[in-house]
Amino acid sequence: MKPDFQRPVSLTQFLTEERRAGFGDTDLIQLLEIVARACKRIAVATGKGALGGVLGEAGTGNIQGEAQKKLDVISNEILLDANAWGGHLAACASEEMEHPQQIPDAYPRGGYLLLFDPLDGSSNIDVNISVGTIFSVLKRPGGHRGHVDTSEFLQPGTNQVAAGYVVYGSCTLLVLTLGHGVNVFTLDREAGSFILTRRDVKIPDETSEFAINMSNQRYWEAPMQRYIADLLVGKEGPRGRDFNMRWVASMVADVHRIITRGGTFMYPLDEKVKSKGGKLRLMYEANPMSFIIEQAGGAASTGRQRLLEVVPEGLHQRVPVILGSKNEVDMAVKYHAAV
Repeated sequence: MKPDFQRPVSLTQFLTEERRAGFGDTDLIQLLEIVARACKRIAVATGKGALGGVLGEAGTGNIQGEAQKKLDVISNEILLDANAWGGHLAACASEEMEHPQQIPDAYPRGGYLLLFDPLDGSSNIDVNISVGTIFSVLKRPGGHRGHVDTSEFLQPGTNQVAAGYVVYGSCTLLVLTLGHGVNVFTLDREAGSFILTRRDVKIPDETSEFAINMSNQRYWEAPMQRYIADLLVGKEGPRGRDFNMRWVASMVADVHRIITRGGTFMYPLDEKVKSKGGKLRLMYEANPMSFIIEQAGGAASTGRQRLLEVVPEGLHQRVPVILGSKNEVDMAVKYHAAV
């Protein structure tokens, strides 16, 4: 019997086919399914909003020194609990925690490391704007031996074996790469399954749309000041065309717009965050998003270096981020190189 290519392809079927094709082993495939299942629980929590008592401040702060929302804490716990017992992981690291979470000794320890931002854009929760989960998967350098040292997580983004994000919006979307293209899955809420809805996503090389927080303009470095000024002056300026600006203040939402129709997302270095190295976290935000963007044909840079080649010095390291449509990212890099 010939396969019916018109039938919906579930995430489970897709991942099984990936394994058969040699993209990932059984442990990686099962790990990704567990993460997706956890994200379905987070989608339920975000969907209830005030009815679920999950809005507002948690009354605690994370390792970044930021006030946590209730859903930050809930999402973090959901991901930790879901991944504790499966036998696929050696340890987890979260933007919300100072140190990695070891797999309990009572459970088998696998050969993968999971990093995640449990609820990106959580400042938008109370006003019902899209938020999301970002995750990255690395292989453990030492295999399955003993407890994991923090240094084992400090691998460049080029070492990622999988990465993805989930958007909790009008629908729940999972965007995933295993290192050979990007695919989008939509959560069928009635069936409870992620269904493949876009295969092998490609970002257009050219764009006239960019996302940046203009309230920080006065703090930017000179190259970024000049670059954005040339975009804003439009067709009367050196770029010869008009550009549109967007800003959601949720990296997941802003990057998903790029995945959908192209564009650039920028959180450049500025005087307010210069002492920290940047605003966004390399391991939890910049690396997984850069991996996805590059796999879709885009580019990602700090302005001076390819993001995926940055060698981490700390678990919570921050970096400047410029990513999206390749030609426009390259243009922003040229402005930085002209200093």
